[in-house]
Amino acid sequence: MKTSRAVAGIMAIYLVAACGGGASPDGKALPGSLNAAPAAAGATISGKVSFSGTAPKATPIKMNADPVCIQNHKGEASTETVVVNGNGTLKNVFVYVKGDVPNAPKAPAEPVVMDQKGCQYLPHVMGIQAGQPLKVLNTDGTLHNVHAITKVNQSFNIAMPKFMKEKVMPKGFEKPEQMVKLQCEVHNWMNAWVGVVSHPYFAVTGDDGSFSLKGLPPGTYEIVAWHEKYGLQTQKVTVTGAETKTQDFAFKAS
Repeated sequence: MKTSRAVAGIMAIYLVAACGGGASPDGKALPGSLNAAPAAAGATISGKVSFSGTAPKATPIKMNADPVCIQNHKGEASTETVVVNGNGTLKNVFVYVKGDVPNAPKAPAEPVVMDQKGCQYLPHVMGIQAGQPLKVLNTDGTLHNVHAITKVNQSFNIAMPKFMKEKVMPKGFEKPEQMVKLQCEVHNWMNAWVGVVSHPYFAVTGDDGSFSLKGLPPGTYEIVAWHEKYGLQTQKVTVTGAETKTQDFAFKAS
């Protein structure tokens, strides 16, 4: 926390924000994909996102300004802009079907969950369906805030003092938008990205670089793979019935 003025500003935001939910976090690990589960029937598009070249080194994060951050973060902290997995794939790639999908399921009542743990947003990249609830946890026991920088949706800035364990936004983001950046002004190294889509056909690559879009109705779709540093790639895929098709993506070092 750089100055008392910055903290006072964040607290002022908190005073005008409505607090949602009072349950303590259950401590379970967050899911790596965070996408809603569509109906089992339908086609599946799956694949991996590979990476070639020399990946940039992660930048160490200095958390000295907040002793709670140092205490809560296990091991050395570093940026997550580019994370290359051991099998030569990319983590944190948001893969989704571009545009609307006919007869897509409505937004689920179950919220997408983001935690503030070890003074980092977890997960670093996530997806949410437009209108789906968003639950933000604060397991650090220190002051945080979540500032959504939007172009389509209404922006928000949620202040979460150390005594606020969670905040629920019943509708999250109301309109599709790729991508929304989240940042914390209390700890300026904290940031994350959210892909907001009108359907549940999205995924985020994890530790093996794979993704799976299940339950798609027959049709031709434009599949988009977005990465924070390396941008967008698109591929068209046609599916029929309940078949499974493979569509891989490959990113190269700049």
